[in-house]
Amino acid sequence: MPPAALRLFFRRKIVFEMGRGAMEVGSPAVSESARTAGTARAVAEELLGRTLDGASAGVGDRPQWTVGGAGPVGIDAGDERAAQAACGVMEVHGRATGAPAPLAVDYVSTVTGVLAAQGVTAALLARARGRGPLRVGTSLAQGALLTVTQYLAAATAADHDDELLPPGNCSGLATLVTAEGVRVEVETLDPTAWAGFWRRLGVTSRAAGRGWLPFQSRFGTAVCPLPGELRAAVLAQPLEAVRQAGAAHGVSVVEIGETTLPPRLDPWSIAPAPVPSGHASPLLPAVPMPVPVPGGGTVGPGVLPLAGVRVVESARRVQGPMAGHVLRMLGADVVRVEPPGGDPQRALPPVAGGCSVRFSALNHGKSVVEADLTTRRGRDAVGELVAGADVFLHNWAPGKARELLLDADALHALNPRLVYASASGFGTALGPVPPIGTDYLAQVHGGLAAALRPAGEAPAPSLMTVTDVLGGLVLAQAALAGLLARERTRRGCRARSSLLSAATLVPRPGRRIEPGPLDLPLATADGLLQLGAEARLRPQDVARTVGAAGADSVGERLKACATDVWLAELRAAGLPSVAVRTDLAGLAADPAFARAVLPPDADLPYARPAAPWTFTEETA
Repeated sequence: MPPAALRLFFRRKIVFEMGRGAMEVGSPAVSESARTAGTARAVAEELLGRTLDGASAGVGDRPQWTVGGAGPVGIDAGDERAAQAACGVMEVHGRATGAPAPLAVDYVSTVTGVLAAQGVTAALLARARGRGPLRVGTSLAQGALLTVTQYLAAATAADHDDELLPPGNCSGLATLVTAEGVRVEVETLDPTAWAGFWRRLGVTSRAAGRGWLPFQSRFGTAVCPLPGELRAAVLAQPLEAVRQAGAAHGVSVVEIGETTLPPRLDPWSIAPAPVPSGHASPLLPAVPMPVPVPGGGTVGPGVLPLAGVRVVESARRVQGPMAGHVLRMLGADVVRVEPPGGDPQRALPPVAGGCSVRFSALNHGKSVVEADLTTRRGRDAVGELVAGADVFLHNWAPGKARELLLDADALHALNPRLVYASASGFGTALGPVPPIGTDYLAQVHGGLAAALRPAGEAPAPSLMTVTDVLGGLVLAQAALAGLLARERTRRGCRARSSLLSAATLVPRPGRRIEPGPLDLPLATADGLLQLGAEARLRPQDVARTVGAAGADSVGERLKACATDVWLAELRAAGLPSVAVRTDLAGLAADPAFARAVLPPDADLPYARPAAPWTFTEETA
């Protein structure tokens, strides 16, 4: 089946095995837990369909692979909502609105599906290089933990209270409302542009300055407590005036609509590199033709599947570094190219061991080469690295690669077998002059700003970096797909993806969901509890188990006892549920997470998720 048809098939009808035969998702007999596991499998199959299209010859049969719920995490339930609750996703997403809250889409399931595809593709690459067959496994809980990597690091660092936030109220969205009641998201990475935008709207420089730090910090804190003067200034102006202020100073202003539907985009595109001509690059000095590492040896048992693969990464923030991070966890040797003096984000608080823990969480284990890419010497340094590399990945601004003379054509002239993987905010989907390509605007244009919030709640992007993380994972899978295609063609390729194209992977209904009272976190005597999928399907049984008069009284009844008491009662009744994580720091000390979360140590003084895959040698 061609990729487009495969994509349509899985969007309309997800069928998977449930032990007693195949069932169609959406039928009354299929539980929420099975549905979300099916979503993860469907996403994985969709991506593998694209990855293996025309590339499977000579790489062996597809490995056996599984997607679990709780996986190695010792929790009772492992459906989408349970994984979000137990692993901290609800806590991070809910910070801006004051309490843990679910993402109203199968985000964790989508992430887990991408992880499954990555594991299978990496196993196929190892097989092509002489390793025996591998069985691959991952789970929704492991996927959920990966999405909170930077937040977990910050919460477990010794000085995690050292945040760039003003005192007082530390909640709030970045979304603004105009005089007509139109909700808008604004974006800029330039403090001068920020100051000019607010000055045009009548805000004092002092007030605008107070807003800059929480605005920029929202990428790492998931909250944006803007000064009231800023919100009032936008509320006093019509939409057109706000847009004109943005246009005058290079600030993107995007209206947030009600639509949940994504644009029609492929998650990535791959094009083969030109046939080598034997001539050196016209843009860079000639260097010796490389001997690619994967072609020069085999991968034996007991090592990670990408051992011997060399990746050169020039990326910032989350999307690009996340791609390099997962490739490193799969065994690749990753070299980061940073400006002289190092990436400025190394200094962002909280800092431990002389480096930002948010930065380190996605970049530890990578070697670093400093180079000024605006100079001939710096470009030469990149050329030398790329000449011996398998993958070059970046998430530079549109047009930057050509400006630096480091575009795909230039680097393929140096290394015809290179997989050149680039990511952007929007690709070409929004025309030649797209908005600033950051997570939150991608949520708006991708329909997620509406879809991930329930009906009755105003649409707004989550301040958790949901598309940055997913976009990084999709970029990594595009690079893996390019490597697998290279096994067949013996030529490099160019792979492109974007935050927007990654966002389209998340399945969502045509209109926003309306959760029932038992679908959301419920207060107990000492915390919050999230009913598992089976429990939510059996509200009367839940009521009977907790001693409530009926389903409508369950919420009030749960306040009478501690969370652990209710979890034990529900477990005994066959209604597994989970505690809602309200403090990410607790993950590192919780025995239930001992196999999935690595505690702080002498080298890395913060907690971080363990690699989200298991690779098992298949025996005859």
